[in-house]
Amino acid sequence: MSSAIPRNPQLAIHNRQSVITLLTDFGTQDYFVGAMKGVILSANPSAAIVDITHDIPPQDIHAAAFNLLATYRDFPAGSVHVAVVDPGVGSSRRPILVECAEQMFVGPDNGLFSWICEREKRFTARQLTNESFFRHPKSKTFHGRDVFAPVAAALARGVSAEEVGPLIDNLVKLESLTPKRRDDGTLEGCVIHIDRFGNCITNFTTEHLTTASTRSSSLVINDRELTSFREFFAEKPDAAESLFMICGSAGFIEVAAQNESAAAILKIKRGQQVLLRTG
Repeated sequence: MSSAIPRNPQLAIHNRQSVITLLTDFGTQDYFVGAMKGVILSANPSAAIVDITHDIPPQDIHAAAFNLLATYRDFPAGSVHVAVVDPGVGSSRRPILVECAEQMFVGPDNGLFSWICEREKRFTARQLTNESFFRHPKSKTFHGRDVFAPVAAALARGVSAEEVGPLIDNLVKLESLTPKRRDDGTLEGCVIHIDRFGNCITNFTTEHLTTASTRSSSLVINDRELTSFREFFAEKPDAAESLFMICGSAGFIEVAAQNESAAAILKIKRGQQVLLRTG
C-alpha cells in the first residue's frame, strides 16, 4: 500500500540538474548499457549519469534490491535511479516510478524497490502509462532503453511525476527485511546477500546488536555458533576462530572471515536462516 509523501515544490527544480543512476544485470560486454546512456543523453544532454553496477547476476532481483538499498542514501535529493533487472520484460508486469526519500526510482514492478519502501515507509508509486515519454518503436525485450531510460531523462529535466502515469497502491514486494522474534527472545533472520568477498550479509542491523551487547551476543548460521565480533576486518585476528560478526558499511550485520570467503567456509547460500541471540 502506497503512503502519500508530501509534495516538495523544490524537487522538480532540483531534478532539472539531477543525477541519473543506472543499476542493471546487463554487464559491459554488450551494447545494452551504452544504448541506455545514449537515449538518456539524447533526451537530456546535461544529465549526470552514474553507474552503480552492471554486474548484478542475471535475473537476480534480490541482489539488485540489496545493492540499491545500500547506495541510494549516498545520492543527493532529486536523484533518479534506474534499476533494470527484469526477467518479466514484455509480460504483464508493470513499469513503475516510485517517489521515496526525496528521490525517484524507475524500473519494473518486481520487488526491486520494495526494501527501500519498507525502510522509508513513506512513498508514492505510479505506473508508467504515458507513452509519449517512451522511445518508439518500443522493443518488447529492452524496456531499459525504450521505457525506463527516456522516462528517467524526462524526470531529471523537470517533468512532473503526475505526467508519467497514475498512482498505484499494490506494488510487488520481496520478503520483509524485518527479523522475527521468537518467544525466547531469539531473533530469526536470514542471509539477504553474499558479496564478492564471500561476506554473508544478514537482515539484522546495528539496531539489533548494540555495542554494549556484542560480547554477550551469538549468531547461529548453518548449525555453527559464532561469538566473535570485530569492528573491522583486521582487528585482533584469532587463529582459533576464523569466522566473526561485523557491522558492515551498509548497516547490516555480516558474517565474515579475514582474507577468506565466509560463504565458502560455511557452505552458505542466500536465503538461509540465521539466528541472533543477545543479552
